[in-house]
Amino acid sequence: MQKVKDTLRATVHLSYDGRVFKTYHGPKAQERFANEVRVLRELEARGCPFVPRLLEAHPEAEDPRIVTTNCGGRVEQLDEKRRREIFDELEKYGVRHDDPDIRNVTYRFSDGRFCLIDFEFATILPETKPT
Repeated sequence: MQKVKDTLRATVHLSYDGRVFKTYHGPKAQERFANEVRVLRELEARGCPFVPRLLEAHPEAEDPRIVTTNCGGRVEQLDEKRRREIFDELEKYGVRHDDPDIRNVTYRFSDGRFCLIDFEFATILPETKPT
């Protein structure tokens, strides 16, 4: 497995079969884990096609961890307008990312799609009822 991220909050490994392993540590690790699991399940239920799919969730581990599908490679450059469009599109699926930085954008070559990752701090928006 290849380590792709190692910070105070999380370590991320990419397996050779394309799965992503994210282990949470540091302050509020369990809370951040639970939020990301909740958000990824919500986005899957709403049919969002440009986020990872949650394959496994392990809250019982000393350091909680998830396993997801891979959403492509890191994006090094992206103009501000396009970055904003991608994060705004997520809100159509009822979620605000709350960390709209380029480090949370990937590119999936299989279909030429920009994707979003890292939902530790995301917010599920309240449903609005038509008037």
